[in-house]
Amino acid sequence: MNQYNIPKLQRKLKKELDEDRYRHTLGVMYTSAALAMCYGADLEKAQTAGLLHDCAKCIPNEKKIRLCQKHQIPISRVEQGAPFLLHSKLGAYLARTKYEVEDEEILEAIVWHTTGKPEMSLLEKIVFLADYIEPMRWKASNLEEIRRMAFQNLDRAVYMTLRDTLEYLEKGSGEVDEMTRNAYRYYAKLCGESEAGDAEAFCHVQSEK
Repeated sequence: MNQYNIPKLQRKLKKELDEDRYRHTLGVMYTSAALAMCYGADLEKAQTAGLLHDCAKCIPNEKKIRLCQKHQIPISRVEQGAPFLLHSKLGAYLARTKYEVEDEEILEAIVWHTTGKPEMSLLEKIVFLADYIEPMRWKASNLEEIRRMAFQNLDRAVYMTLRDTLEYLEKGSGEVDEMTRNAYRYYAKLCGESEAGDAEAFCHVQSEK
């Protein structure tokens, strides 16, 4: 018996997201499922985490801050200046309280799907990548290559995604979340890649996924 009623969650979530965000969400859910099948992860957990990863995305930024303050969700200096980043932490809180998801592995995958982190779990890597490569995405550089790699070598695909994200952000302004820098360094080392283009030289503000 399945623990989570995916169709019921979809109906509930659809009321909270705009049309484009909901279509993206379905893409992430199905891509997470495909990656879970490829790497032997729990299929239901992958679908649930993919479906709920952006459940707080369409909440206005000012309200995100208020809700985090109300529920004692820590806000970093970078998040204070870029409150759209809070949708990950707030999304995990809503997944637990509104969508009745208690599985910590699912909740952690929601928390880290935007910034990534060093030593991600299998489910965390799956949702992080699915968010980047799902079929509705088309603007990112090297996307076709990363999509192929995602089904061949998960860690290398994570490295490539972090690398390309940071290179893209070099054109922006502001600050990148420190966890993304740390994740980049970790997966660059894991994949035997040089940090000649070290994340410190990349910049600037974590992209809004």
